[in-house]
Amino acid sequence: MSYLRLEKALMTNLEESLPRELLRTNRSGAYSCSTIVDCNTRKYHGLLVVPIPEMDDENHVLLSSLDVTVVQHGAEFNLGLHKYQGNNYSPKGHKYITAFDCDKVPTTTYRVGGVILKKEVVFQHYEDRILIRYTLEDAHSATTLRFRPFLAFRSVRAFTHENSTASRDYTPVDNGIKTCMYAGYPDLYMQFSKKNEFIFHPDWYRGIEYPKEQERGYASNEDLYVPGYFEMPIKKGESIVFSASTSKIRTSTLKKLFESEVAERNPRDNFFHCLVNAAHQFHKRLPNDDRYLLAGYPWFKCRARDTFISLPGLTLGIEEQDYFELVMHTAERELRAFMEGKKIETHIYEMEQPDVPLWAIWAVQQYAKECGRPKCFQMYGQLVDDIIDYIIAGGHPNLTLEDNGLVRSEGRDHAVTWMNSTANGRPVVPRTGFIVEFNALWYNALRFAASMATEKGATERAEDLEKRAQLCKTSFVDTFLNEYGYLYDYVDGNMVEWSVRPNMIFPVAFDYSPLSQDQKKSVLDVCTRELLTPKGLRSLSPKSGGYNPMYVGPQTQRDYAYHQGTAWPWLGGFYMEACLKLYKRTRLSFIERQMVGYEEEMDYHCLGTISELFDGNPPFLGRGAMSFAMNVAEILRALNMLESYSYSK
Repeated sequence: MSYLRLEKALMTNLEESLPRELLRTNRSGAYSCSTIVDCNTRKYHGLLVVPIPEMDDENHVLLSSLDVTVVQHGAEFNLGLHKYQGNNYSPKGHKYITAFDCDKVPTTTYRVGGVILKKEVVFQHYEDRILIRYTLEDAHSATTLRFRPFLAFRSVRAFTHENSTASRDYTPVDNGIKTCMYAGYPDLYMQFSKKNEFIFHPDWYRGIEYPKEQERGYASNEDLYVPGYFEMPIKKGESIVFSASTSKIRTSTLKKLFESEVAERNPRDNFFHCLVNAAHQFHKRLPNDDRYLLAGYPWFKCRARDTFISLPGLTLGIEEQDYFELVMHTAERELRAFMEGKKIETHIYEMEQPDVPLWAIWAVQQYAKECGRPKCFQMYGQLVDDIIDYIIAGGHPNLTLEDNGLVRSEGRDHAVTWMNSTANGRPVVPRTGFIVEFNALWYNALRFAASMATEKGATERAEDLEKRAQLCKTSFVDTFLNEYGYLYDYVDGNMVEWSVRPNMIFPVAFDYSPLSQDQKKSVLDVCTRELLTPKGLRSLSPKSGGYNPMYVGPQTQRDYAYHQGTAWPWLGGFYMEACLKLYKRTRLSFIERQMVGYEEEMDYHCLGTISELFDGNPPFLGRGAMSFAMNVAEILRALNMLESYSYSK
């Protein structure tokens, strides 16, 4: 049996199948996403969702879905599925599903009487084109297929409703049509590999409902426009390929194109290969060949902190150092522009956050470990030095180097750390002053830069950096370590944050730590007792005030829970790194058991990837974005470390 195979009993049970989602991307920002039974449950779902930079910085749903109807002896069997108001599902095509397989490409098999129809889906790399191949594997009499497209032409953050403005015009093209509902949008080309008849029968399907939006306290209803339907006969053993795209294609090439796209796909036949596939989905290549990493799907864009934290795991963790270099080339350019005070049209958001330059150094440090220090220093040594000098010189508007050797940031009014949820315009967790991971990053950066200077023979600079690091180390311990053996989350004057939070895991996990071995073990023990879950570290201990582990309800309720007890797998990656560094091979079996909690996610929530966050209490359900780059990255990096420790003596 294949690794990602779901049987009929699960597929036909909507309570089991609707929570499971499937994501396909083109590595250029466009995606295709729905549930495994092709019933859209989010406003972000759609068969063809593409960025339209000429309009705005959002993705847009052009083709919401495509219903397929099998026609035999005049009887129609619609394989589609939509949820309408009043908890009504129609036309309940999921009941014909006999199996679902996602190892190579998502493949759904339907059986209608003597008809067995197989559907396979791929998203063409670097093109805004979704391809679906339908193969009639068995049939005992003449069979016709009818395809009914549901059009949206809207932003992923909006809804469409029946209106008189939408254009009903269409133009015949090679084996299909092109149409555009609203001015400013690109044409949508819907074409088949086989000659067909398009029957113009315009109508609006009203009251389609998205339950995921209901759960999140948002509006959840829309109407979708269907211009008509395509119809064609199909013989036993025959395959037909459907293409939906923003550009025209020669339909004679569709079958070959589909085969070539399938050949490029890596099988998702185990946990690691699933994560490799997920890692590639975060790639984003622009027409000018700049490379980026998306922070997650379906609503995240490219964010600076996420980029630098994710970069090592998503590239070096799967032996793709070339992509590390491509992304870093783009990110370094934009980081330097920020440090030099230049105004640029950026595709990486939140570059102004104070810890971003420090995470950039951490990412470079991981490159040095995987690719060798000489090559790393040659490529990124100047960047590391420039960041260090930039901070020492007080260049950053919200990262001040104080006389005690620690760095300070102002975060009362605006969230400045990864714990960035806000409510009523204010940070829910107003981390300010001396922030624990900022200073762990700073100490680590100083020591890394000092070692780099030593190897280059820059003795005077190395001594200066080591002196600064020693001052930082002394102040770090004096400022953050308390009598209970864990670290304050932040300290602002006389105010100390006693809450037990996971940010203290970073100085334990980093290569250079201001803590002694005993201090590290004490901090790790507290994290293990109070924060560890099968899905990563909680953002707050259950023993601390304000613990709120369930990420459910309307927006405000979720904002207050976002960093108040929810579990985050990417933090679990640093936790596992800390365990391996402190206890080495004696913790291998423990780390392997931790990995089981993540592997369980491969056939749940969004298949083959990791959700943004999880409830902090059992059963630790996945919440938020369906696929999150930092989570996938840190699990991959931890797997890489696990392998290296397993084979070390």
